[in-house]
Amino acid sequence: MVLVTRDDLKLSKGKLAAQCAHAAVDCALVAKKKAARLYERWNLVGARKIVLRAEDEAHLRQLYAKALEGSLICSLIKDAGHTEIPPGTITVLGIGPSPRSAVDAITGDLKLL
Repeated sequence: MVLVTRDDLKLSKGKLAAQCAHAAVDCALVAKKKAARLYERWNLVGARKIVLRAEDEAHLRQLYAKALEGSLICSLIKDAGHTEIPPGTITVLGIGPSPRSAVDAITGDLKLL
């Protein structure tokens, strides 16, 4: 699983951690329901998660579109707006659990957070 954050938002560490957690949980729940074997295999080998950076919302949406085209499990997280940013702000894209090669084809050129 990868969690792709927006580099342009400059969120606090705590806010960013919470948004990544939302994406990870949502992706895991979707996977458990729609791809149970894939979820179980991912969970049994340590539930790997890597946090990467996208430039901005447009970049995040491009990655999301590619993940959808590839039929990968993915989740685009929108903030509720209670703290640092306006409601509806897209903050993180979760992709996976999915085959590593498929995820790497979409996110392999992104930098680690």
